[in-house]
Parts: sequence; C-alpha cells; structure tokens
Amino acid sequence: MVKKDFPLVHYYDQDFVDIYERSWVWLTDFLNKGTAENNFGPFYFKYPEGSAINLYETFMASFFLVYNSRNFPVSNILDVFYAKQEENGAIRCEYDDVTGKPVFSKDNPEGLCPPLFAWVEYNLYHKVGAKKRIKEIMPRLENYYEWIESTCKDEESGFYKVPLSATMMPDAPRKDAVFYVDFNAQMAVNSLYMAALGDVLNDKELSFKYKKKYFSLKTRISSKMWDRDDNFYYDLDEDLNPVKVKTIAAYWPLLAEIPNEERAEAIIAHLRDPELFGGPNPFPTVAINEPSFKKEGDGSNGSVYPALTFMVIKALEKYGKYEMSREMSIKHIYSVLDTFHPVSGKKGTLWEAYAPLSEGPATIGGSVENNRKLYLGCTGLSTIALMIENVIGLYISLPRKTVDWIVPILEVMGIEDLNLKRNKITILSNKSGRGWEIRLESEKLYYFTIDILGEKKKTLPIPSGKCSMLIDKL
Repeated sequence: MVKKDFPLVHYYDQDFVDIYERSWVWLTDFLNKGTAENNFGPFYFKYPEGSAINLYETFMASFFLVYNSRNFPVSNILDVFYAKQEENGAIRCEYDDVTGKPVFSKDNPEGLCPPLFAWVEYNLYHKVGAKKRIKEIMPRLENYYEWIESTCKDEESGFYKVPLSATMMPDAPRKDAVFYVDFNAQMAVNSLYMAALGDVLNDKELSFKYKKKYFSLKTRISSKMWDRDDNFYYDLDEDLNPVKVKTIAAYWPLLAEIPNEERAEAIIAHLRDPELFGGPNPFPTVAINEPSFKKEGDGSNGSVYPALTFMVIKALEKYGKYEMSREMSIKHIYSVLDTFHPVSGKKGTLWEAYAPLSEGPATIGGSVENNRKLYLGCTGLSTIALMIENVIGLYISLPRKTVDWIVPILEVMGIEDLNLKRNKITILSNKSGRGWEIRLESEKLYYFTIDILGEKKKTLPIPSGKCSMLIDKL
C-alpha cells in the first residue's frame, strides 16, 4: 500500500475524503525547483500549465499547504517573492517561469496584486510557529506596504486607486468605479495583520503605527462605501459617489472587521437571499438579480471562484458565524463534487471557476475552454482548507499550543497524523458502546478546546500519548 504522506481526514461522506486525498496527490505537480536563470530558490509553486508564478495564487495556496508544510514548504514558496523585492519595496504579481523577470500588462502596468502578505504570514505563524521568521521578514513587509501607499494612495480622498485587474476580478461589471471596495478593504486587512504581527514581536511602536493606519482606513470605508438603504458596501466613482453594483467584493470589509454587529448582520443576510448571493453554489461574484449576472458565469459576471468563497467564509468566522460557515462550505464542496462526478458520465476535473446556478464549470470570456482545469492553487481552498477548518471544524495555533474543535454534529470524523512542527496529533470522534467518544493521540502536550453543538465547551490539557474522552461526561 502506498503511504499517504499528508494528514488523513475522516468524514462520513467518502466523496469528501476522496477529493481531499486526490487534491494532495495532484498538488505534487505544482511544486518546482528553482533554476539559476529564474532564481526562484529551492522551491516555488506554479500552475503546471502556466508560464509564470502568480503571487495571488501563492497567497491562496498557502492557506491549505500549511497543513502539509513538510512536503510543501510554504516559507520557501513565499520567500521566492521576497527575494524579488525591488529597492522601492515593489513585489509584482507575476514573474516569468524561465527568466524570473516580472510580467507586466497594459491593464496592470505596475504588476499590482491584492496586498495580503501580512494575513498570509500571520496564518503561517499560527500553523508553523516560527516567531524568528516574523522578525526577519518585517522590514520587507513594511517596504512593500510603503510601496503600495506611494503607488496607489490618492492623498485627497485617502482611498487606494488601482486598475481593475489588480483586484483579480478583471472582467467584473464595475464600470465607472475608481476606488474599489475590495482593494481598499484588503489594505485594511493588511494593516490589521501588520499590527497583529507587531504584537507577536511585542513591538508596541510597530503595532500602534499600523493600528492607526487601519482605523483611518476603516473610518473612510465605513463612512463612504457603506450604503445604509441597501445595507451594502459599494465601489466609488471619481467623485466618491457609490457605484451601485452588488459584487462579492463587498465582503472583504467583513474580513477586515470593519462593520459593526448591526451592519454585519445586515450584509450577511444577503448571503442567504436566493436573489442575491444565496444560490445553489455560494457565492457568485455578482448578485443574481444584477442585470450583468450571467447564469453560465462568464468570468466575474456570476461565476463562483473558490478563493472568493473561502474569503467570505473566513469573514463569516470573524463574526462568530461558524454554523453558517460550515453549511455554506458543504454546499460549495457538493457543487465542486457534482462537477467532478458529472451525470453525463464524462471524465470530471476541478476547475478555476464554477457555474452559479447549476453543476458544471463556468464560462470565462464566453467559453469553458478559458476555464483552467485542475487549478488547485485556489480550488484546494475548497477541497482541503474548508474541509479541515469548516467541515471537520479544526482551528490550530502552534504558538498558543491550542487546537479548537468546533463539533457541529456528532458524526464519525476527525483528522489523523497532522504534523504540527515536531508534534504529530490525531483527533477522531466515534461512537462506542459507551456513547460518543473522542480519541486523541499526541507526541507532546497541547491544549484542546472542544465546542460541541454550541452546548458544551471545555478546554483540557492533552498529554503526550493516547487518551480518550466521553462526550457525555464533559
């Protein structure tokens, strides 16, 4: 039997487990070794059929690769981009696979990308626990932040102005928009996590610096981009008037923790509305009742992109919507599975984008041919990250030595042989003759918090070795 060199998941729907395991196997084709010509270091991550490495794709992949960092060294993969940083702090969105030189285009002449380094590094820190790395890369993160500010910030309005393609939604119906809500909220996310990294380093000056930037941007987004009548965030035109097209970009402010509870509840309600974003496959790029919405997807005119679905689900978690996060994750993964196992009997695959109202891939630029097959750099968020974090319900922090398990339903499920640096753990729930039991195995002590159906919650120190607990006894 071939050894499965990745953490195993247990779940009562075997199709979920199968697509999870296949994803890890397919991902081996995405890991490459750098050459003397491209200077990409020991390892880099790239879509096999692409001609360049992409920063946004690497950002998104990091959120699931951290669960197998021994075979997919996320630090090395990110360091490829830091090594390309220019004197002015610039890090471009794409670099040619052969020459290693930045790739520019007419519609994105600066090679801009969503500025998500700090969010990615904060997540990596909690999964790998390397505080030393944060100290080493912080000067690069600061230089990158300053480059974005000097290149994109409109001093008069205080908002960031970028080409539409820099939002990763280049064909979205956002005519007349100049200040995009997603890019501005992404800078708020960046500021929020820069401050959090400052706290990790116990650097009060650094933390205060970025908290100040965060609150300044948060205030602007709250006052100008929020529409009280529609309970929605909109892009702004040149005169700072709202461009009233409802797109999934409006949910980046939730990830940035910008809305208060009242506003959050209002905009989250749109995610369940079948005329807005609550279709069969959550969440389309454009609201279903928008004139620009296309049922076949047509790129950012209605397609479901796993990276954006992942973003919305992580935003929901910020407001404690764990049950909704799980429900939407399962709906989305079923849509991915329905396309992978088509009724017609044709050979299935994973896609870059999915149709919003029916099973199958979305069209991009009028054709399915433009939709990339086995685009695991982002679809792995659905089949791996959402599977571990939202379907099974595990949240891990190595520096805190904590594993939180939000058990939404008593079923046979869990994870086996999850490597946490030098500690391998197993957490499984099963029904025995004594009732529902959780079996744990660990090489080192850690703290385990279990939240069962929102009714029972307890934190226990889990010693090295094997142990078990009966849920009825908690």
